[in-house]
Amino acid sequence: MLRSDHVNALDHELQEVTAQTVRMLSMVRESVGLARRALVDADPAAAEACINNDVEIDKMQDELEHHILSVIARRQPAAKDLRFLGAAHRSLTDIERAGDYAVHVAKAGRELASEPPLKKYTDMTRILDVEDAMVDTTIAALAESDEAKAREALAMDEEIDQLYEQIQRELLTYMMEDPATITKATKLLAVGRFLERLGDHVENVNEHILFWLTAHRE
Repeated sequence: MLRSDHVNALDHELQEVTAQTVRMLSMVRESVGLARRALVDADPAAAEACINNDVEIDKMQDELEHHILSVIARRQPAAKDLRFLGAAHRSLTDIERAGDYAVHVAKAGRELASEPPLKKYTDMTRILDVEDAMVDTTIAALAESDEAKAREALAMDEEIDQLYEQIQRELLTYMMEDPATITKATKLLAVGRFLERLGDHVENVNEHILFWLTAHRE
């Protein structure tokens, strides 16, 4: 194969990896939306849809892992191209785990839907809004090779952490003031933790993107 043909073939495969990774992130964004409906709107059908969506995300992870390793073996990319493939490969676990946490939220929402809510899910709704925007910005960072977008997405995690701390404080107050709320408040504490961890995994994806673009670990 001529050198130019090799470069064109590699470019095509890199574009394909980008497209598949973007698709996987888009499915996680869809899962976040379904988790929101399951929790905030007490919609059990959304929880089922979120669970089914996650099966597809897991399948995509397996296929994309094999594809990336195959490209590395066949094309032997160098420098930035190799960094991109390594970053994409490392991102897959974080993307998959973000999807898993969306499922945890959806399942908890389905369980909580059978009882009157302890409180309005104002802070959790805000976290879900931030995570929707965070995944959207991550998709743009990846698709457009945009360092500024990756840093913008990274910065969003700070608000998620602050909201999670607020949720913890509020729920602990409920439990101390009324022991009858302990069971439900404990479930909501777990939901808050799931949301916080989801944000952490999307944060990790942006750190991988920044390593690809800058050759420096954040």
